[in-house]
Amino acid sequence: MILFDFDGTLANSLEAAFQAYNRIAPEYGTVQMEDEDRKLLSGGNPKDLLKKYGISPQKLGTLMLRIRKELRHCIAELKPVPGMETVMQALYQEGHSLGIVTSNARENVLLFLKNNQLEEYFQLVYTGKSLFGKDKVFKRLFKQKGLSPKEVLYVGDETRDIEACKKTGIPIIAVSWGINNRKTLSALEPEGLADSPEEIPGLIRKINKNRE
Repeated sequence: MILFDFDGTLANSLEAAFQAYNRIAPEYGTVQMEDEDRKLLSGGNPKDLLKKYGISPQKLGTLMLRIRKELRHCIAELKPVPGMETVMQALYQEGHSLGIVTSNARENVLLFLKNNQLEEYFQLVYTGKSLFGKDKVFKRLFKQKGLSPKEVLYVGDETRDIEACKKTGIPIIAVSWGINNRKTLSALEPEGLADSPEEIPGLIRKINKNRE
């Protein structure tokens, strides 16, 4: 099974999320995000941003819930990352089972898939809260669905995705068009690193061959 992260990896939703945060920031007494702060985030320093903005883990959880609600208002306009739709179709036709593992709201993901005619490709949509521990989400998923890390490959855009996969023994393809930049992702040595969606199928074949 090929599991995909949603925001930034499959869905082109990061700009909408940033805009949503800036809209609600004054309500929660936090600082709006500037362009240079996005570069800091891309470099893999989210905790530095939280400290700068004075956002506690508890407040971050509240903000994330609110951002999910805000995103639902614009979900009809969200599109897949350019090229990802073709990749999904190709992987599905090759016989792969496809799934999504995300901290976004399940109803947001399902609506996105429906609006973009991608429903038929995905057999699984699993959501879980994992601000700093996505490995726990993977373990819950495996227990509930009877899956093993040996039969799963993950595709994600963040350093925490790589860290979680290493903790749980899942090979990962990191993509450089999401939250974290290529240099930051590469430093953590993912099994694959894609700079465009078209590279994903080839990396999957290479990783699976190495697992045989």
